[in-house]
Amino acid sequence: MKILVTGGTGFIGSHTVVELSAAGFEPVIMDNLENSELSVLDGLESILGFRPKFYQEDCNDREAFRKIFNLEKSIGGIIHFAANKAVGESVQNPLKYYRNNIGSLLTLMEAMQAFQIKNLVFSSSCTVYGQPDSLPVAEDAPVKEAESPYGNTKQICEEILRDAVASGMKIKALSLRYFNPIGAHPSARIGELPKGTPGNLVPFVVQTAAGLREKLSVFGNDYPTPDGTCIRDYIHVVDLAIAHVNALQFLLKNNDEALYDWVNLGTGSGKSVLEVVNAFEKVTGMPLKYEFSPRRAGDVTQIFASTEKSGTMLGWKTERSLEQALEDAWRWQKTL
Repeated sequence: MKILVTGGTGFIGSHTVVELSAAGFEPVIMDNLENSELSVLDGLESILGFRPKFYQEDCNDREAFRKIFNLEKSIGGIIHFAANKAVGESVQNPLKYYRNNIGSLLTLMEAMQAFQIKNLVFSSSCTVYGQPDSLPVAEDAPVKEAESPYGNTKQICEEILRDAVASGMKIKALSLRYFNPIGAHPSARIGELPKGTPGNLVPFVVQTAAGLREKLSVFGNDYPTPDGTCIRDYIHVVDLAIAHVNALQFLLKNNDEALYDWVNLGTGSGKSVLEVVNAFEKVTGMPLKYEFSPRRAGDVTQIFASTEKSGTMLGWKTERSLEQALEDAWRWQKTL
């Protein structure tokens, strides 16, 4: 069965392409390369032994979907990653995020309806919870007012999926609300490849260690946490990729004509920014120069996932540690 992976040359998308292939699926990649590089296909080919089918197209283009669905006759499901994802940038440029993240989902769903493709795994985010009332965050926690336009686009996209299913549209959709993906493939052939200044912690850490950046900025040291820095749930990208495959298999086995549900993906525990910095220095032996900067707009104090539903629904749990993720991220950085 062919599976269309939008944003498939991106960080999480490329690792999911690997795991889809390992599970016996044929991944087809669609990406406009706004936030990724064509060279990712070379890395995928070296891991897989073949070059995945690739279409350089934008998910806001109706004709692009029509072309792909006409050419790839046996697409049985879609994993939709393609979106802008930087919290800080979304605060500065909200219209870009609303147009791209919401528009691309609408365009995709209209194409799915036209071509009778029923299975959709949607890349969502723990940002839909805002600053949660209690930890760990379970799936029945209230969805709060978003802390950023990025987070709001994920809330709106989930509402679109819910409303489409409620209307009678024959679609089975699962939103994966994941936390903070880090690491790289252990082969060091693919990994995170941010364009410009990274918006996430670990790429900034490894680039600083490599001498590409003078120092790491730690945004805020006055949060009400043990060391004053934000706490997040960091998940190895390979574990996360496997969860997407499990989610797709869950939908394919489900006999309902219409379905919408959501599940958190995380490790079940949080680590502070300083704990990540200290773990990186320990596993690599590389000292990091860092300084504290003012809090960043849109950041919540702490958040980490309940893992109960992902275990029961998807038969999934994380297997790789923070230290392994940091080692893999550093190995990847050294190849660049």
